[in-house]
Amino acid sequence: MTATLTPPAAGTAAPVRAGAVPRRRTRLLALPEVRWAAAATVLFLLALPLQLAGAPAWIWGPLYALSYATGGWEPGWEGLKALKGRTLDVDLLMVVAALGAASIGQVMDGALLIVIFATSGALEALATARTADSVRGLLDLAPATATRIAGDGSEQTVPVAELAVGDTVLVRPGESVGADGLVLDGASEVDQASITGEPLPAAKEPGDEVFAGTLNGTGALRVRVERDASDSVIARIVRMVEEASETKAPTQLFIEKVEQRYSLGMVAATLAVFGVPLAFGEAFSEALLRAMTFMIVASPCAVILATMPPLLSAIANAGRHGVLVKSAVAMERLGQIDAVALDKTGTLTEGTPRVVDVRPLRECGLDEAELLMLAAAAEHPSEHPLARAVVDAARERDLDLPAAEGFTSSPGIGVRAVVGGRTVEVGAPARLLAEAESKVEGEAEAEAECAADADADAGGDADGVVAALARELEESGRTAVLVVVDGTPAGVLGIADRLRPDAAATVAALTVLTGTAPILLTGDNPRAAAHLAAEAGIEDVRAGLLPQDKVGAVRELEGAGFRVMVVGDGVNDAPALAAAHIGVAMGRAGSDLALETADAVIVRDELAAVPATVALSRRARELVVQNLAIAGVFIAGLVVWDLAWTLPLPLGVAGHEGSTVLVGLNGLRLLRDAAWKRAAAEGTG
Repeated sequence: MTATLTPPAAGTAAPVRAGAVPRRRTRLLALPEVRWAAAATVLFLLALPLQLAGAPAWIWGPLYALSYATGGWEPGWEGLKALKGRTLDVDLLMVVAALGAASIGQVMDGALLIVIFATSGALEALATARTADSVRGLLDLAPATATRIAGDGSEQTVPVAELAVGDTVLVRPGESVGADGLVLDGASEVDQASITGEPLPAAKEPGDEVFAGTLNGTGALRVRVERDASDSVIARIVRMVEEASETKAPTQLFIEKVEQRYSLGMVAATLAVFGVPLAFGEAFSEALLRAMTFMIVASPCAVILATMPPLLSAIANAGRHGVLVKSAVAMERLGQIDAVALDKTGTLTEGTPRVVDVRPLRECGLDEAELLMLAAAAEHPSEHPLARAVVDAARERDLDLPAAEGFTSSPGIGVRAVVGGRTVEVGAPARLLAEAESKVEGEAEAEAECAADADADAGGDADGVVAALARELEESGRTAVLVVVDGTPAGVLGIADRLRPDAAATVAALTVLTGTAPILLTGDNPRAAAHLAAEAGIEDVRAGLLPQDKVGAVRELEGAGFRVMVVGDGVNDAPALAAAHIGVAMGRAGSDLALETADAVIVRDELAAVPATVALSRRARELVVQNLAIAGVFIAGLVVWDLAWTLPLPLGVAGHEGSTVLVGLNGLRLLRDAAWKRAAAEGTG
């Protein structure tokens, strides 16, 4: 029994809320396997009561024949094609068994075999289609057309596939963004929940990046296309995850190899079960019936179906919750890990600088709020990441920012502006101190709001305090930013990449799941790395690493017998992601190379999803073991019954195909949202 991910029929997508990740659900009757199985079942249910009621055979016989045809033609055809390639497919064996039962008068039993076998195939097709739904549903986010602005300023409505890098598109209020690009003009808020998982719309101004498929708010934006439609974030993710249809877990591959030998052996055993009793005088019909029953109950259908449904269901469930696993191989390997290596910036941290310390100088007379207000007002016109961090910190404290006048920016030094009549400078301590010192020497009589001593010794003392404060912040992993008011140092801000809120809990959960504490691999300086690792609860810190050093650390762990999972997001993480047993990339800010190299992508950047996916993978592996045990018990029991006694064909059909349906349904349990909730609970300890 085989299944592939095929494009769902047109019109299978369910309506979705604008801006949300679509929950595409393939309609049951859109799948040909389901249609044929349903037709075979209906025909069987029409024929059975007529036969039991004693109606003439010419009434119910054609119904049974149609049931054979509708339920058995497709697996029979696939089996013949496999036989042409010199492989014996279990599908063909089932059809032959059904026809053999009909040839000895067991028409109803053969039809029952066809119906149950077709139903098993429909269940597998449904599980596969639901996996495809979770992947291809992302494509529905991107609009079909976009408004392109021509060189003369005219507007043209074109398919998004025709957009080229460098084109300018107009995104009106309420429209979906048609391509990945940069905002050239306009301001708005864009709902990026489908891509980043952010609960609130993100403010977009000139220079900000926008993604195809995100929903624009109340403003109009002019966007320069930066990527072709085929290279957009959504398209890249879809391409990666569609690889799940082309790969199978190692267990499945092993079973398929065994299937060929097993099927040949089963054919030989069936001939022996038929020929030996016949040679000793058993009636032909009884010997044939016993042989047909043996072939049915000994077929490895349930064993083959035991592996893929749990893994495919786990992939589909994880995909609905923002974790796109590329393949069944990757899903299986996630549950095998016993060591974890984490990157720092963008993985354990948010990847966005934030103000974490506000240190006013006592001599200046400003409190924290006043210092931050002046700095944020001066930085407000700047687009520098550190400037935005200062402005964001002021906004978080609900500080009113007065308008800044005469704004200037000096690369490598900082910014200067007049705020409320005061000249405020914000920038690198060393550069601003040197500039302030020269001003004090040249303008000894200058008056400042923050009083400063006129003598050089006092100025030197102030400079020493600032330098010591800046050094203290830098030693604790911060970036120091000096605020100078009217030529006199007023205070220092400490800016750092903040630890993700769920980082410490994730580290603890991974420690419990693997039995080994995660390690930190980073190219950052040792001081910053050690400080952040202490906050996250990591003891093994390896800092200042080049990409090859990270690979060396992974190889070292693997040499010690560990199966390593690496979680990262940057280009420098890609070699380690490729070298690891399993690589996981953070999707929001992940580099193209990291996303392509990783085996799984955390689309919403929810670090807590990593242990949850590991737990879900382990649950899938548990179901595989359960399914193999169920299949083995059923096959062994039915074979012994048939050889030692006389197993009625209907019971053999019901037992064997019933076990196939049972393992299929057992694997589909992981499609439920409850399975993810349980995995998330296990992933949080």
